[in-house]
Amino acid sequence: MVFEGSSAAISHTGKVRSNNQDSGYCGTNLFVVADGMGGHAGGDVASSLAVHRLRELDHPFATTSDAEHALQQAITSTATLLIDTVAERPELAGMGTTVSALDMVDDYAVIAHIGDSRIYLYRDDALTQITTDHTFVQRLVDSGRITPEEARYHPRRSVLMRVLGDMDPNPELDTFIMPTQPGDRWLLCSDGLSGVVDDAHTAKALGLGLAPGRTADNLLKQALDAGAPDNVTIVLVDVGGQHPIFSGTPTIVGSASNPLGVEVPAARSGRGNWLHPNRQAANEPSHFEPAAEFLEELIEEDRRRAKRRRVGWIVGLVIVLALIGSLLLLAYNWTQTRYFVGADDDTVVIFQGIQQSIGPISLSTPHEDTEILLADLPSFSRATVERTISARSLADAEAIVDRLRDASEATR
Repeated sequence: MVFEGSSAAISHTGKVRSNNQDSGYCGTNLFVVADGMGGHAGGDVASSLAVHRLRELDHPFATTSDAEHALQQAITSTATLLIDTVAERPELAGMGTTVSALDMVDDYAVIAHIGDSRIYLYRDDALTQITTDHTFVQRLVDSGRITPEEARYHPRRSVLMRVLGDMDPNPELDTFIMPTQPGDRWLLCSDGLSGVVDDAHTAKALGLGLAPGRTADNLLKQALDAGAPDNVTIVLVDVGGQHPIFSGTPTIVGSASNPLGVEVPAARSGRGNWLHPNRQAANEPSHFEPAAEFLEELIEEDRRRAKRRRVGWIVGLVIVLALIGSLLLLAYNWTQTRYFVGADDDTVVIFQGIQQSIGPISLSTPHEDTEILLADLPSFSRATVERTISARSLADAEAIVDRLRDASEATR
């Protein structure tokens, strides 16, 4: 059964890199994104080899199990092909690629994935990341040591734990099968998109309901507006829906679209490197697959970073608490420069501080008991004292007491 829907693919070098190491495929039933790595030529070759090997699976499968098995076999055979290619061309040593593939079989999506390219599903106005990144920082997120937001800016976010490369003939893949339904939008992309455009903006673009081609253009523009430091590849697949089905030749984008994409460019002269340092940097690998000993070093480094982060929080908290304490002390000292006249049991008292309290804590203390009996005061003066009389200074408070004493003696 041929998949019924519409789709689009687009790939861009980005604003920093000088060559496109991504490849993408948009066919009748099969959709693939591969993000190559390995320097100037290796990434181009690896992603291109992966896409051209997988495109052979773009035909209807009788069952989802058949499709899943075929994807596993094709990706594993691609690993062998990469190893054989490096044996023939040693200058490509270290090349590799991510692979995220989606094969539609009837009402199901068969998925195969390795690396940090992603597959998303937009359904019922909600965007869900379907694949899990095989990265060092994702392991930290899974263990609760950092948040997903921290992972977006972690200095080791490009360190891959699993990749399709020239070293392992039996790569560890994630494969699974999911039901799909009319109205679903499937997005496959390299980290050139997901690394700079957050899920909220991606969901908004997918929710506009534009045709796949226009939606892909919109997402690419957002990545470019954000600086596009890496290659950007987008494959968008609609299941059914309002947009017409476009049949014809499958779309291949990125390095795999170049007829010479699997050819190895001649080595560049070192003479140009110091003349164009930015261009040289742009050709550095965008991902890194660590050796086991380096991974341990990364884990230890992350422990140190976490410890420094905790110490920083504690020091910051102590500073904030000290600042709050200092402000409270200054405020309390100011209250002790104020005076008022009030009543304490049955006499008139000069109080130091202010009339207010903070919960059970009074901000005033008796300064002097004048021994003027409240009972000897005229009723108006007594009521005024009981409500308290503010004074500008201690001398002013003493002057108020003198007037109250005179009033007390006049009533005797």
